[in-house]
Amino acid sequence: MKLQAGKNKVTFTSFGVELAGDLYLPEGFDPNKKYKAIVGASPFPQVKEQIPATYGPEMAKRGFIYLGFDYLGMGESPALRGEHKQSRYMFRLIENTWDAVSYLGALSFVEEIHGLGVCQGGSIIASAAVTDHRIKKIATVSGMMAADGFQWTNKEMAHQMIAAANASMQKQYEAGEPDYVAPFGLNDEQSREEFVGTAAYPEMAGETYDYYGRDGFRGPKAVENYTNMHIGDQAMQSLISIGEAYADKIVQPTLVVYGTTASTAPCSTGFIEKLTNEHEVLAVDEFSHVDFYYQPEAVKVSTDAVAEFFNK
Repeated sequence: MKLQAGKNKVTFTSFGVELAGDLYLPEGFDPNKKYKAIVGASPFPQVKEQIPATYGPEMAKRGFIYLGFDYLGMGESPALRGEHKQSRYMFRLIENTWDAVSYLGALSFVEEIHGLGVCQGGSIIASAAVTDHRIKKIATVSGMMAADGFQWTNKEMAHQMIAAANASMQKQYEAGEPDYVAPFGLNDEQSREEFVGTAAYPEMAGETYDYYGRDGFRGPKAVENYTNMHIGDQAMQSLISIGEAYADKIVQPTLVVYGTTASTAPCSTGFIEKLTNEHEVLAVDEFSHVDFYYQPEAVKVSTDAVAEFFNK
């Protein structure tokens, strides 16, 4: 396959199936030269046309190779035989990431591999890096890192989510059919007013809709392969904050980027407190959690910082 500067459609093997990816190559790409490569990890429940489609070109512009891909069962990547689409499970995400690293490592023009995760992708990258030292440095942006406090603050609500997820898993096992729900309470048809009007946290709901909603920047209308609907047992996975548990075992230099006023800021600060490795922090006051997904000023701040950190 001939690769060229810009976006290239690629596939690589994980769990015995071919995962779909986009490989972004810098301007003037020369396969006889050596480049630093980045494996990208996206927020739940995103596909490669969302965060990777924003960060891929930006990191390529800064001279890096960037791989964004659809996890097993998401987007253009198939589910395993007998399983259903829209099932994004944490331990599999980590294994998909290891296989993505293997793919990059097999490319003759890759000299070094780093990991960049946004939101849940931060926890995926951090967890994958604990025992994959082929990843030389990692960076997290708006990372859902120390998420236990964020997700378990209201234990009654957490247990309700678990009960619903348990029931969904049982239902799917017995029926052999997928059980799709809207994990954030946001489906593919709601207007902004409908979603925000019923949300417990209107401000966070507003920025969530502006990105993921029917009429959002990267919602189901804008991204053909994307849906807000997901397998109903997701809470059995998402309520396990793996990145936080492994923080003191990460040896790679780490960069943590987050917004101080974001509701998810404690997920980064709690993670930072547990790090024992060499690490740097970029905390900014003017950007929210979702701003780092797509707002040009926020993305420039994060990608400039990541590029500088990976080039040290």
